[in-house]
Amino acid sequence: MSERVLTHESIRTFHQYLICEEKSAATVEKYLRDVRAFLLFAEERTVTKELVVAYKNALIEGGYAVRSINSMLASLNSLFSYLGWHDCRVKNLKLQHQTYCAEDKELTKAEYFRLLQAAERRPQLHLLLETICGTGIRVSELQHFTVEAVRCGEVTIRCKGKIRTILLPGKLRKKLLFYAKKNGISAGAIFVTRSGKPLNRSNIWARMKALCKEAKVASGKVFPHNLRKLFARIFYGIERDIAKLADILGHSSINTTRIYIMTTGQEHRRKLERLGLVL
Repeated sequence: MSERVLTHESIRTFHQYLICEEKSAATVEKYLRDVRAFLLFAEERTVTKELVVAYKNALIEGGYAVRSINSMLASLNSLFSYLGWHDCRVKNLKLQHQTYCAEDKELTKAEYFRLLQAAERRPQLHLLLETICGTGIRVSELQHFTVEAVRCGEVTIRCKGKIRTILLPGKLRKKLLFYAKKNGISAGAIFVTRSGKPLNRSNIWARMKALCKEAKVASGKVFPHNLRKLFARIFYGIERDIAKLADILGHSSINTTRIYIMTTGQEHRRKLERLGLVL
């Protein structure tokens, strides 16, 4: 067996492989971020199963959440399969299904409204928050919100070989078209930087975090994905149709959707109390 050392060149060819596999831009970015983190850990050492297990243990000791560790390991396992290093693949950590989510992590509807209020003097950010939370899209899908699509009242998302259509609420459609007209955007993406490029995940994240203090919302709750999860919980609370919600969110598995609609510990406690089984 030849010596296995991970290099920037092998990561570059892995990058091309992911593109050829038609992975979404967000997925490619995430995989590359994960394998580069492992590259720093490996420090030009020979890649063995023992080294990968040591990295896995380092992530555990570093306090990463189980889901985050499993996600990072999935990226590495994909890399190892591509390189033919199948014996270096490692198993995920076992995660017991939770019946409720941590209260200090989930954004409430009241907190969302406070964020909107704090963003009132920042029209683009205000509308961006409403667009993500009002449709349940991924932040990477904002680029598909073009003037042309919004005029039609629906946005087509093509991701991982799947196509789904996002229907726009009438109120949101009017706001988006008004914003585009006011800012001289006659075609293409609506959410763009001053130079005309679509907003990316990092600058959206930073702008949202800047609202925390004024809105009096914990920083740990404020990030784009939590807006998507808030949409999911409110939609499910009204419709009670998890299969339909999974289609709207673009989930391949309902098990993923279940994570989105977990209630907080406080809500779960209230439900247990309503059972009336403790006298």
